[in-house]
Amino acid sequence: MASMESLLIHLSLVVLFLPLAGFTLLIFFGKRIPRQDLVETGILFTALAISIYIMVQKVFFLNVPRIDLTFRWLDLGAMVGHPGFTIDLGIAIDNITAIMLVVVTLISSLVHLFSLGYMEGDVRYTRYYAYLGFFSFSMLGIVLSNNLLMMYAFWELVGISSYLLIGHWYEKKSASDAGKKAFIVNRVGDVGFFIGIMIVFTQLHTFLLTDVFGGIAAGHLSGPLLTAAGILIFCGAVGKSAQFPLHVWLPDAMEGPTPVSALIHAATMVAAGVYLVARVYPMLTAGALTVIAYIGAITAFLAATIAITQNDIKKVLAYSTVSQLGYMVMALGVGAFSAGFFHLVTHAAFKAGLFLGSGSVIYAMHHEQDMRKMGGLRKKMPITYWSFVIFSLSISGIPLTSGFLSKDNILAGSLAYGMLTGNYLIPIIGYAVVFLTAAYMFRLIIMTFHGEPRDHHAYEHAKESPKVMTIPLIVLASLSIFVFYSFNPFNPDNGWFLKAVTQPASVVPASQSYGFNQPVNLTMVDSAQAGATLAGASFVEQPAVPTAEYHEVMEEIHYPGLALSLTLALLGIFMAFFVYEWKKLDAEKLKQRVLPVYNFLYNKWYFDELYGATAVAGTMMLSKSLAWFDSHVIDGVVNGAASFTRLWSTLSGQFDHYVVDGLVNFSAWFTGLLGRGVRKVQTGKVQTYIVFALLGVIVIFYVFRQL
Repeated sequence: MASMESLLIHLSLVVLFLPLAGFTLLIFFGKRIPRQDLVETGILFTALAISIYIMVQKVFFLNVPRIDLTFRWLDLGAMVGHPGFTIDLGIAIDNITAIMLVVVTLISSLVHLFSLGYMEGDVRYTRYYAYLGFFSFSMLGIVLSNNLLMMYAFWELVGISSYLLIGHWYEKKSASDAGKKAFIVNRVGDVGFFIGIMIVFTQLHTFLLTDVFGGIAAGHLSGPLLTAAGILIFCGAVGKSAQFPLHVWLPDAMEGPTPVSALIHAATMVAAGVYLVARVYPMLTAGALTVIAYIGAITAFLAATIAITQNDIKKVLAYSTVSQLGYMVMALGVGAFSAGFFHLVTHAAFKAGLFLGSGSVIYAMHHEQDMRKMGGLRKKMPITYWSFVIFSLSISGIPLTSGFLSKDNILAGSLAYGMLTGNYLIPIIGYAVVFLTAAYMFRLIIMTFHGEPRDHHAYEHAKESPKVMTIPLIVLASLSIFVFYSFNPFNPDNGWFLKAVTQPASVVPASQSYGFNQPVNLTMVDSAQAGATLAGASFVEQPAVPTAEYHEVMEEIHYPGLALSLTLALLGIFMAFFVYEWKKLDAEKLKQRVLPVYNFLYNKWYFDELYGATAVAGTMMLSKSLAWFDSHVIDGVVNGAASFTRLWSTLSGQFDHYVVDGLVNFSAWFTGLLGRGVRKVQTGKVQTYIVFALLGVIVIFYVFRQL
């Protein structure tokens, strides 16, 4: 390994373990450290600086597709009649990994900085910062893993750390319930993820992604089993990235502190699912990708329709996150790999900014979250307001923002996919969500910052947040501008980002592929050799090779699609101003006209009620049935056996007492009786014995005489 490659590997390990070191330090010695918050914050900014160096070197200077560090973790040796059982683990750095390191450490460090002001005086301040560090360590582990086993282990660590953060204020029942809900719902998806991993391992005997892809290319895993493995692994993403139907945990996670919401909903936990799909992308068949595309599209639409009716500022942003994650998953499903990952990165900046901005508003309004009690805050909080506007323009896909670049590519890819496969519902949903996104985001801005204040007491005391809270907003607002990703504000294809993040070549057999991604042409004798060749050729960073027809469709629809999406976004913004700013249409009267629809959307399509009546009620019914069976049948058998044993023991005791002991005691009594009788004649006097002897002789003489 070259010196620079070795340096980057070692630096990535430093980035990985720095947050863990901070967590350990705060958990064991936090009370003895004067400013424990600054310690953890400094650690994360150090990790960010190292991550930026790694990304710059890997993306711009290092002319190798991938750096791997693999080691033998388990070797049981060759047993008689069986091959040796070995497991190899390790880390790898490619362009996607390098970029994600920066994304995770950037958002995490800014959340740490923002929390200095927002969480000041919290009852569990030290523990809060320790859990932030543990969360960052877990997420970085997912990013760096080059194998499914390590990724799954860190995946579960993200789950437990998010549970701890969401339930930070566990004395509130709503917060503790939200933490449990997030933990349990994620476990449902993780079961599918684990089964998918086991299918891969039992067929290919490896967890290393390079060897897995090599084994598939060599034909050792194919057909329906390969499709099933891909969909089951995607189940992990369904849970972690809050996709339909496991999306219900994410809005409830708002019960955690607002900086935690920014951390979970922006670049870290929810992005893990999208990152997982990107990592296993070469093994996904056409069937699996179709399922993924539809799940993403349904999620995007469902969440957007709910967001437009919510009044809690954090709930609007939570459902917005679910919707945007649906966009990313949909992009990967339709073959727009680079666009999906691009949106993951741009979304990290503007969504983290939106959540931190909402935290700034909530902080100024003394922890009020209902937008109906806000209004007029742009005069009091200009930095928060203008950063919020930039974030909202970006998520709405307005030109000159980063969100426009990534969203435009996703929509173009979905439209091309629909035209080539006949799945027109997916692009229709994609474009409809553009309108809804712009409408609910500017509804939020107008209700929060425009008009007259509705709570005058809170408004009078409101003021701009301190610098430790506004600086992260300014940084994230700057990163939401197009220039950081491409100098062309309308077409990012020649920008550094899309040159660095190229679509992986598929290893799926041609019969199971769309044809959008030309399968890798490998004639291998075994999966290990295939994996080695793939590692050398860089399956991750080969140029995308869609068919010429796909290219032509993309070129033809790019500008018409751009015009359509921009028109819909502007129409959504106009609708928000028409109803909430200019009051040309009374929102309350409109709500009354469509009250059943409004209630349906406001109550989140009644998914919680549906799950409560089915999954939760079914689980409770099953639990009660099992408890009854255990109490009456199992315990009945046990208690019956105990009762029979007691009865038998009682009867046995009575028999022993009255019969056995009776015979023994009678023998003793009779012997004693005889002894007492004999004892009368045993006087010890010779004269008495002589008399008895004479009497005996007389009796004997008399008896014999009678005979």
